[in-house]
Amino acid sequence: MKTGYVRKLARNITLFGAVVSFLAVPQSFAAKPDKEDKNQVDHTYEQIKLIVDVYQQIVQNYVDEVDPQNLIYGAAAGMVSTLDPFSQFMVPEAREEMQAITEGQFGGLGIRIMIKDGWLTVITPLPDTPAYKAGVLPEDRVIMINDESTRGIGLQDAVKKLRGAPKTQVKLTVSREGTKDPISFTLTRESIVVQSVKGRMLTSDIGYVRLTEFIEPSLRDMQKELKDLQKAGMKSLILDLRNNPGGLLTSAVDISKEFIGDQKLVVFTEGRAQPRQDFKASITAPYKKLPLVVLVNRGSASGSEIVAGCMQDHGRAILVGSETFGKGSVQSVISLEDGSGLRLTTAKYYTPSGRSIHRNPKTGEGGIKPDIQIDVDRETEVKLQAQTEEIYAKDKESHSAVPETQRVKDVVLDRAVEILKVRPLLVGQKEG
Repeated sequence: MKTGYVRKLARNITLFGAVVSFLAVPQSFAAKPDKEDKNQVDHTYEQIKLIVDVYQQIVQNYVDEVDPQNLIYGAAAGMVSTLDPFSQFMVPEAREEMQAITEGQFGGLGIRIMIKDGWLTVITPLPDTPAYKAGVLPEDRVIMINDESTRGIGLQDAVKKLRGAPKTQVKLTVSREGTKDPISFTLTRESIVVQSVKGRMLTSDIGYVRLTEFIEPSLRDMQKELKDLQKAGMKSLILDLRNNPGGLLTSAVDISKEFIGDQKLVVFTEGRAQPRQDFKASITAPYKKLPLVVLVNRGSASGSEIVAGCMQDHGRAILVGSETFGKGSVQSVISLEDGSGLRLTTAKYYTPSGRSIHRNPKTGEGGIKPDIQIDVDRETEVKLQAQTEEIYAKDKESHSAVPETQRVKDVVLDRAVEILKVRPLLVGQKEG
């Protein structure tokens, strides 16, 4: 790279830094600058100049030629990494991936995959997707993608190769136990919709809904599932939020509004640069009188804690399980000009009673404590999580990924069923 270009870039960056420094100081600086304000500007300017100096040294003197954009992205990522575990700088590809996840759909083949014995392996195809229709089966070992070996491939790289724009094609070559020769599939990508809600009847009158994450389609899917369960005879409900890491704030609020009415407070947020913002329920709620038990554990975070905290504060549900994760911070997604993005913590969540959900790293305080605490060891929790994974194959009924003889007892779910069977004890619950 030419030295003149580097110098020009350095001048532009330092000028930008000076402007940023000016905007960062108190407003009083513009009207009446004092010595303290000037020192703050000078210090910030010197720090930004340090970044430019490092950039120049690398571009001019590093042993190999480097990509300037990678350096800038690396500097941005490093800056954000000093904040907290949840703030993140995203290159354009990561920004697009995150958007696809929150929207609940992406272009792909419809398979869940893992790395097993160094090979890309199918956990299960999803119903009515290209992989499912073509006959891809669980445990198929994907040995080639578009005639390139997958030996040693990372999971993230595999996902990039499998996903793409709808109506584009990808060729999979798989080896299958009991089949001598590899099998090839040429599949056309479709828009894959993520299913975050699953439900079933546990007894003749107790419904069960498991919510795996809070994404845009979650409310719609939840409403459909609840209506189906109601038609099947549901008189009470178990809402399972275990191992739900959260997602969209708006989705968590909307799910809460299904059970809480009277314009009650669901959650509020507040931050250093963000004034308090209240999120309230509607006047009515379709299931405000439905007896409700909510299941949580240490994997329940963010949106799950919003729902659980709201139900608990209003006496709307009984919480059963173990103490939640304690991730009560709000990340705002800021789009940058080149397509990259910034996921920045800008506020914290508070339950209706004013409790901070966010766990204090010094004291360990935080999260939501259930009304009935049942601690399950991690090994059992992992097995229970695996049991929830449904396996699908064309022309066959779905089943749990874990054989029946190897499944463990879900004592938390069993306790929830017991509570709802003695429903008269819930009469004292406050109605939402």
